[in-house]
Amino acid sequence: MVMKHTTEANNLEAQLVVIGGGGAGLPAAVAAAENGVSSVLVLEKRPVTGGNAAFAWGIFAADSPVQKQALVDARKEDLFKTIMGWARWKIDPAVYRAFIWKSGDTIRWLEEKGIKFNLMRYFPNQEPPVWHVPEGRGAQLVEVLARNCRDLGIKLMLNSGGKKILCDIKGNICGVEAEKDGKDIIIKTSSVIIATGGYAGNKEMLRKYCDYYDDSIHCLGIPHNGDGLRMAVEMSAATESLGLLLLEWPHVHGDTSAVLETIGREPSTVYVNKIGKRFIDETEGLHAFESANAILRQPEKVGYILIDDEMRRNMEEKGVILGRGRERAERRRGMPGLAQQLRAAASNNKESIIVSDSWAEIAAWIGAEPGVLKATIDEYNSCCDRGYDEAFCKDRKYLQPLRSAPYYAIKGGLIFLHTLGGPRVNELMEVLDRKGCHIPGLYAAGADTGGWEPDTYCDRFSGAAFGFAVNSGRIAGENAAAFIKRKLTPWL
Repeated sequence: MVMKHTTEANNLEAQLVVIGGGGAGLPAAVAAAENGVSSVLVLEKRPVTGGNAAFAWGIFAADSPVQKQALVDARKEDLFKTIMGWARWKIDPAVYRAFIWKSGDTIRWLEEKGIKFNLMRYFPNQEPPVWHVPEGRGAQLVEVLARNCRDLGIKLMLNSGGKKILCDIKGNICGVEAEKDGKDIIIKTSSVIIATGGYAGNKEMLRKYCDYYDDSIHCLGIPHNGDGLRMAVEMSAATESLGLLLLEWPHVHGDTSAVLETIGREPSTVYVNKIGKRFIDETEGLHAFESANAILRQPEKVGYILIDDEMRRNMEEKGVILGRGRERAERRRGMPGLAQQLRAAASNNKESIIVSDSWAEIAAWIGAEPGVLKATIDEYNSCCDRGYDEAFCKDRKYLQPLRSAPYYAIKGGLIFLHTLGGPRVNELMEVLDRKGCHIPGLYAAGADTGGWEPDTYCDRFSGAAFGFAVNSGRIAGENAAAFIKRKLTPWL
């Protein structure tokens, strides 16, 4: 497909153009430069680099130097079997294998750049721990990589979005048309890496590809508009896994401190739907990605978290099991002033929380029949007294009755961090066409790729989305470098 253009001013040239300067694009650019590409240009549509990675925590890795030092046995082979079993082999084994096998070395690569990692568990008793959280989190990681770009002479063009990948009459990539500050520019190149972060901000694409999406599911990440997917499709790329959202539940709209979300993910709570009935074993709240699946089946895709004052007192004095937000660790030791915080939230955020001595008032707030909610509470309390949950077989150590007023009800909605799926790639991160052949010189990484992510995010692989972005970017950069060298020295 030949893309015609007439823009002549401000033309540039680079051996490699990376479209997107986030968690996949920055490592791609650095890896390419470190592997001998002398001119790399990164287009970043926003005024700053980093993308969603700047707000992320940690990255997945197996068999890393950090794990070895901590005497953690995180074998690549075992983890590969785990993820393929979780996905029921509906993902590309070659692509995920490339990610896992690269991941430990990527920690070494980043450590050599000055990044220090803490090995953490995403949920209690997670084995093996695979979540590598950098000091300064994702913001520090992308800052270091952006500094690497500058040190390596990589050109970072901010406020500059890719519009089209251009081809010559033979169908070979010959450039990228971009827009900077409202003006079109042409960048001559023979190789492109797409790393634009998905299409979370494009509601037309969301409705087209995701059959359960509606406006009640809020996007928590940056609302990227699918430029990378569109450009790849224009290049006759095959697509895969479109419509996958990285869903989480519960999210409490307006809860900037994450106090309500912290409560919402505790296993001792009780979850009910709009009707006033339980719908899941509440210990699944520790796994926000799995509980999201249950919420998709509930009326209006919403659920309510119920606690009583005794539960509130236990959290306040003894802390919580999981914790959320920047105070995650501190909240495990205690939540001083929780009663006042909840009453303040109920006063300021009346759509998200209610405090009441009456289950009938809470039922009215939820929109449930008072008798139905009361029957649910009575049945649950009876299960707690007997030490056995007949409905969902909840672990008895988390069975705590709701009998101490005041009672609290928190409204939990669905969010998604970003989209998953896009152009189909192979283990080299080469973009494939509809016949399964790679498109010479075209690569993709991170959320702009399909075929690697299960339909439910596996938190046993905590940091997998961020980790895949960094590792697939690095893989794409290395292989783009090899492609460019072959073009420059075709006898190799």
